[in-house]
Amino acid sequence: MNNTKLYPFERNRYYSGKMLTSSDFQAEQTYFNNKRRFINSLMYGSGVVCGFGVFSLDDLSVLIESGVAVDGMGREIIMESSVVKKLSAVEGFESLHSNMASLCLRYKEDPVHAVYTMNPGTGEDGREYEYNRISENFQLFLTERDDTADGYRMETEFLTQTVLYEDEDFEVSVVMPAAVCKGRNVKLEVRVGKRSQIRKTLSYQGTLQVPIFLTPEGKHEVEIGFSDVALSEGEWLKKEYWLTVQDVTMLDTTILLKSGTARVYVDGIAQETPSGCSIRVMLEDCRPRELVSREIGRMSLEMRSMGELRDYIRLADLKLVRTENAYIIEEVIERGVKTYITAPAQEMLRSEYLEYFIKEPSLEKERGFSPEQLQSPNPALPGGRAPEVATGVLEIPLGESAKKGDIRYSGEIMHGLGRGNVYISIGYEYITEDPALGSSAKNTIYGSPKLFQKESPMAVDAETAVKVMNDKGSFVVAAQLLENVEYLVLTYRWVAIRFPAGNDLGLMENYGGKSISVDTPTVVMGTRESHYFHVNYNHMDSCSVAYELTEPGSGEITSDGVYTAPAKEGVYEIRIYCIDMPVICTYAYAIVKKKES
Repeated sequence: MNNTKLYPFERNRYYSGKMLTSSDFQAEQTYFNNKRRFINSLMYGSGVVCGFGVFSLDDLSVLIESGVAVDGMGREIIMESSVVKKLSAVEGFESLHSNMASLCLRYKEDPVHAVYTMNPGTGEDGREYEYNRISENFQLFLTERDDTADGYRMETEFLTQTVLYEDEDFEVSVVMPAAVCKGRNVKLEVRVGKRSQIRKTLSYQGTLQVPIFLTPEGKHEVEIGFSDVALSEGEWLKKEYWLTVQDVTMLDTTILLKSGTARVYVDGIAQETPSGCSIRVMLEDCRPRELVSREIGRMSLEMRSMGELRDYIRLADLKLVRTENAYIIEEVIERGVKTYITAPAQEMLRSEYLEYFIKEPSLEKERGFSPEQLQSPNPALPGGRAPEVATGVLEIPLGESAKKGDIRYSGEIMHGLGRGNVYISIGYEYITEDPALGSSAKNTIYGSPKLFQKESPMAVDAETAVKVMNDKGSFVVAAQLLENVEYLVLTYRWVAIRFPAGNDLGLMENYGGKSISVDTPTVVMGTRESHYFHVNYNHMDSCSVAYELTEPGSGEITSDGVYTAPAKEGVYEIRIYCIDMPVICTYAYAIVKKKES
């Protein structure tokens, strides 16, 4: 096996009178080569820099395009022109025994330019000549796909996971970062993998309780599931769920599989499911880029050395069909096989291409404020917060048969300010000729259009009302015609303003109508099992809450609401209250029973 360790580094020390031999010059070359390769492996990793596309020319031949790559030892591999190869002429072909092979590339050194030596007979094997140069070349070879397993991966340190279900055929697991950033989004991934060759289908349903996280719907529970999944051995199916991390003071939290929600069916037959699955996640007060950079940078040189430094590059997988006398190329697979190196010289072109997939947010157009206004403190509001305002245009279709007294409705409109108390005002919008401007102008009338009918005959007199759905973050507008109109559509400009909390207005604290409640105030659970108590806020904005046990020996409860039952049976009470308003509180109860074996 080749020595893949490039360090420690030793370089020549020159001094007057030193006799230089071939070993000294070799040490000189080795030092600079290893230094360059060491930097390559740390800064760029291994993979393809450019080129090396693989194409099937016919049933027996492949074309490999010219390209540049760097292997796991930091050595540059350059193929200056495209190569056509018969599969049977590639090294390793004779040893293939399955229908899936990997075409790989390896660094190779070839001695060239033979010259006679000054001392005949002193060369290798007693020959009278030596090679004057070393050509840095490449070598193509074939190997079994299963023999090209990946080495150490960073995700073993960065990601955390727990298994929700497993048997001899399937595995279902949850994967997410072991540490997340407060106030940012994070992806939770559910994976299903196939372990055996037996053809079976899997269906899985369950509910994850995610304290400190919010789903796009503003909930603390995530419904996960797959239906009739059929996979091949070694194949994985992944499903993504995006969550928002709340900005809290806690240092960690726990994600739980809600007790009694897991349902597993293999070939339509119900399976027994495990309980007590959980993931512990650290909460960091930093940006995602900072977190990722720290996690990658903390990997020591010794940890990197533990990984397998492959001295080859996978270019493609070949799906083959065996005949009596040969293999036939059925398919060339490059996607998911070839690894590419992100070269700084390509960054400008990469950014240009990515612009076709990434839409930059335009907050000033959506909300009517400039970026400077959104970022700078607003003296009109306490704490320097930007006003929570949104605006837009809606249309109410009337149809051809509309007449005086008819009532028409708009569709449901999302105002974008989230759930809670929001004030909506609408004004009739129309276009008319303005002599002062010498062109057409847009006008909006808030209130009764009838008052402006003399100067604005285009205005339609209609009585309007707005229904705001606070828990959905949306609204619907109704308009009743007070006169016959010939229009098919009424156009309105709407403005939404979110009410600030009472403290922001500087008012006295008012608790009237405010309360909190628990989704499931009474739960039945086994000893040492865990459950998350999710709090709902009634007629109030969400706030920080605290959990406490009313009696000693009642188990344990974390600051994010995850309760763990004690080892003894009983009924245990948990008090939940708002930290800023302790008078607003509620109670939950855990009925703990020992499960029958």
